[in-house]
Amino acid sequence: MINVFQPSLGAEELSAVSDVFESNWLGRGPRTKEFEAQFAEHLGVDPEHVLFINAATAGLFLATELLGYGPGDEVVLPSASFVSAANAVAATGARPVFCDVDAHTLNPSAAQVERALTPRTKAVLLLHYAGRPGDVAAVARLCRERGVRLIEDAACAVSSAVDGVRCGTFGDVGIWSFDAMKTLVTGDGGMIYVRDAELARKARRLAYYGLEQASGFAAAKVSDRWWDLDVHEFGRRIIGNDLTAAIGSVQLRKLPAFVERRREITAEYDRRLAGLDGVRLPPPLPAGHTSSYYFYWVQLDPSVRDQVAADLLAGGVYTTFRYPPLHRVPAYGAVGTELPGAEAAADSTLLLPLHQGLTEEDVRTVAQTFRAAVGNRLLATRP
Repeated sequence: MINVFQPSLGAEELSAVSDVFESNWLGRGPRTKEFEAQFAEHLGVDPEHVLFINAATAGLFLATELLGYGPGDEVVLPSASFVSAANAVAATGARPVFCDVDAHTLNPSAAQVERALTPRTKAVLLLHYAGRPGDVAAVARLCRERGVRLIEDAACAVSSAVDGVRCGTFGDVGIWSFDAMKTLVTGDGGMIYVRDAELARKARRLAYYGLEQASGFAAAKVSDRWWDLDVHEFGRRIIGNDLTAAIGSVQLRKLPAFVERRREITAEYDRRLAGLDGVRLPPPLPAGHTSSYYFYWVQLDPSVRDQVAADLLAGGVYTTFRYPPLHRVPAYGAVGTELPGAEAAADSTLLLPLHQGLTEEDVRTVAQTFRAAVGNRLLATRP
């Protein structure tokens, strides 16, 4: 089976893990700090504002808690987003308010975000669909003008940028995912960036039980009772560790090659699927935008999309759709809202396999199988 997502791991990652085993320290330690510093350099920000955590979802929950949202507040986010983003908002008691997206790019425009703002809006939580930056620069300007915080869910956008500015650093908080399906993987894990220095320090406390001093060893240097607790906020444990950080450091070194291979595969799909009747391919990237090429999506007539996916599965090619519209989920209380762009995209979009482990033969097989499935299904619908 040719998978939609697949990590690329090898001897270097195994050697890094072995080194951690030999050190006899698996928790948060020197390798975690090293990975944070390396990722901060990748972003072009101060390492003190970056924290390695155990999951991007934990980072989303931390962000909404950090910024202090609760009942009566609203947070605007695109309906074409992952469930963890809406969960993080709703768990505070705040109301997730869903905005529409462009039916082709599945990213919202600044105008679509603006239409969802109300006097109760405290933040915008923006996803970069497929690793494309979208309208992030304009959304960031809008948020500053309105006095609204911007949280970036950059889970798909580990290398994405606009005019050299990395996605995740346009707003107040940015979160990245390193789970087993992402471009850079640590098994589970993520990174959070907090622009404000004091909030960044607070994020570190909340990520480790609310402790003012996270390390007994460090406290022993300044106190003769280093085991005493200094807790002023109620945090939890969501920190990363040296074992997964060691994998992350190796993966970060490989990241440019990973992204380049994904770009090549995207270009090959574009070439092989160009002109295919009844199929819409992703649009070109705007000038100044760079992508992480996390998804490759095609759009079909809704009457054949599901059948084409079934035909591909039978042919050994696994496909899927991300992300089902959140405004259709009853738990968020937005059922009945009409967002035509998100709805049209959900009914027509299919993700083809895209990961750096795909061979030339894999790409050719996917394209040929897809072309055949589309042709057969369209032929069957004609009188």
